[in-house]
Amino acid sequence: QTVRWHIELQPWASPTPSLNYEASRFLKYISTSQISCEHMNLNSLKGYSETAKKPWSICLDERFSLIHRIRSKQCRLYSLGLGNDDNQFELSMANSGCEVHRFDPSIKSAHIQEGRHLWYHRLSIDWRDPNPAIAAHKLHSNTKKLGTVLNEFGHQKIDVLKADVESAEWKILENLILEDVVEQIGQLVFEVHIHWPGFEVSGNDSTVVRYWYSLLRELELKDFRLFHTYKDLSKPQMFLKKEAFNASSCYTLSWVNTRWK
Repeated sequence: QTVRWHIELQPWASPTPSLNYEASRFLKYISTSQISCEHMNLNSLKGYSETAKKPWSICLDERFSLIHRIRSKQCRLYSLGLGNDDNQFELSMANSGCEVHRFDPSIKSAHIQEGRHLWYHRLSIDWRDPNPAIAAHKLHSNTKKLGTVLNEFGHQKIDVLKADVESAEWKILENLILEDVVEQIGQLVFEVHIHWPGFEVSGNDSTVVRYWYSLLRELELKDFRLFHTYKDLSKPQMFLKKEAFNASSCYTLSWVNTRWK
């Protein structure tokens, strides 16, 4: 299998490239669930109260593996963040017996274990590994690709990957798709930011939105289905620095890998 360097771009939404058409297609796509999920929070497990500030929705329906892996204490959550104080979701998952790994470059020690099931790692998950020959990369020596971390930790699978990485999500998602790491993941819960293109995403506005849309369609081709979408109205109503599209600058999207056992 040859390594891919680029994702397949979807055809333009209109005969000539147009931001209006691209934005309309993309916003409709991220606002529409593709599969229904009846049980989406930890309240449905005995003895848990959900107090997270944001709806980090996971699908606990019987037809998917996550609920069974939680019950058998075999589930694993990776949480990617940047100095975010809201860790209720991680604590709830750890309390339910999941092995939880939180990656955040702002924590004080390289690795901290809190309780039986929760680890903090001073690592930033990125879309590339640092090149030790480049001086600038030495500053980012605690930056690694997710596939590299999985190999180093000896983990074959992640039941849930949660990411709130302040606009690095597009390139990280691209890396997971191009390196087929996404197939090792059961559910994805990503906060996506659409007020600007995101780190190292280039092109004019319509090109950027086509790229975002194409990334999400690639997830669909990998048998991921969007089951929950949350438009954060507490954030500015901006879409690529414009107020024209009635969009929040921030959405939380949840997918389940329907092929995952």
